Amino acid sequence: MVLFKVAVNIPVTPTNRILDQRLDQLSVLKSNGLVSLRVVAKYLSLVVPITLFGALSISAQDKCTQKLTDLPPASEMLGFHLGMMKDEIKAQVPQVVFGRTDEFGISKTTINPDFDPRIDKTRFQGVRTISLDFLDGRLTSLWIGYDSSFKAHSVDDFLKVISESLHVPNAWASWKSGGRQMRCGDFQLTITTVAGGPSFRILDQAAEDIIAARRDAKEQQDAAAEAGDTDNDTRKRQVGDLIGDNHNKTYYPAGCQPANEIPQSNRVAFKNTEEAEKAGFKAAKGCH
Repeated sequence: MVLFKVAVNIPVTPTNRILDQRLDQLSVLKSNGLVSLRVVAKYLSLVVPITLFGALSISAQDKCTQKLTDLPPASEMLGFHLGMMKDEIKAQVPQVVFGRTDEFGISKTTINPDFDPRIDKTRFQGVRTISLDFLDGRLTSLWIGYDSSFKAHSVDDFLKVISESLHVPNAWASWKSGGRQMRCGDFQLTITTVAGGPSFRILDQAAEDIIAARRDAKEQQDAAAEAGDTDNDTRKRQVGDLIGDNHNKTYYPAGCQPANEIPQSNRVAFKNTEEAEKAGFKAAKGCH
């Protein structure tokens, strides 16, 4: 009988390497009949839980718990930081033009050092584009795209640079298009490559929650208003004046254009739909 090791998705650590070595030794001994299956099972029952506990401890240590207030100024942030007001950004980049603020308090703008001749390229060396999102005039999302001349070219190299500069742990998870993403205490970091150069985005998660709540409230408000309009229309049909056509036994709301074309000799007025239908009239198609 051969002893098989169970594949467990845990980090490679010295402890795990030792476990692998011990399991290999036990496999050889078991195949040679020198160790009983009971001994192997007892060993696994003692060692594997300890190793898994160690793996969970390492995973917990790697979790990013930093908040925006904990982040140091980093050169890769180019002097920007989340929470900046528009006038602070205008003081740094006078050429910036802010977009219209929508009903949720959101506005956006971009700075293009690589394309805009008015921008001082010496300050933004190697930077292609900067995108800034605001909520109530405060910077809540910062995306910086570097060109291929930046010192880090791959995603893995760039995340090492960002991790060291922002003092965040190596708790990155895979993201779309080969990128990486990490959720911290109250912000989120995303790293990708665009047009051969690295880029990263830092996002204020609390601000995103506020935006989502405002949009949800607006949807509920619109739904309630639409329901109210429907109720009002129904009440108007039931209570408002109706004009009937004695010729074809149909009735219309008083403001409906076909009702205006009914000859006076054929016109009959009703107070509501109940009265009209009780008199044998049916609602005409259209204008209802």
